[in-house]
Amino acid sequence: MTLKFNKIYFIIALALLVIETLIAIYLKFGFIRHTFGDYLVVILLYCFIKSFIKTTPLIAAIPVLIFSYIIELLQLVNILGMLNLNNNYLLKLILGSTFQISDLVAYTLGILTVLSIEYTIIFLALKKTNNI
Repeated sequence: MTLKFNKIYFIIALALLVIETLIAIYLKFGFIRHTFGDYLVVILLYCFIKSFIKTTPLIAAIPVLIFSYIIELLQLVNILGMLNLNNNYLLKLILGSTFQISDLVAYTLGILTVLSIEYTIIFLALKKTNNI
């Protein structure tokens, strides 16, 4: 694991950030806001990490998934209420305010998608170099 800037991952992360921002601004309800946004956010976090750290896909993906689960579990214990921050719109937007099992599923599917894409790319590159 080394520090190294990767422009491709950074551009993907920025694009996903724009999409997530548009979802947050324009979609207040529904599947895209509540589930697909959670699916995309773990991909965004993964790409952001890979923008600056050169590491294996699994080493980058597992901490993102654990972090996402922790945020969701903090919603279960109502961390914003405990800290008297329920009226802070930005924190509610970033941390969320309600625990849902479907969010955990969305995070997991997002990471599985990233890993399947990454390992497919690695497999194809190995196949090409070994003429398999």
